[in-house]
Amino acid sequence: MKGLSTLRKVDAVGRIVIPIELRKLLDIDKDDEVEILLEDDHIDIKKYKESNQRLITGEITSQNRRYASNVVLSPVGAKILYNEIKDKQKTFES
Repeated sequence: MKGLSTLRKVDAVGRIVIPIELRKLLDIDKDDEVEILLEDDHIDIKKYKESNQRLITGEITSQNRRYASNVVLSPVGAKILYNEIKDKQKTFES
């Protein structure tokens, strides 16, 4: 969604208003949570989506774990990823 720009002032306590046009485009409603991320020299704001869905297998289980950068892995997915990393490491060592 490049090319859309708007100017807003920061108030005395550090708040800004997200314009309604952007909230509609991003499906952000009253009381929705947004995620604020620092990316190099800018801030990304996006609608927060809680997901315990597994990255590799798509499994949703109570055993899924969240890792760095919000990556969610099930035990099966973690094993698959571990084996892929191990295989790549063997390739580099050869």
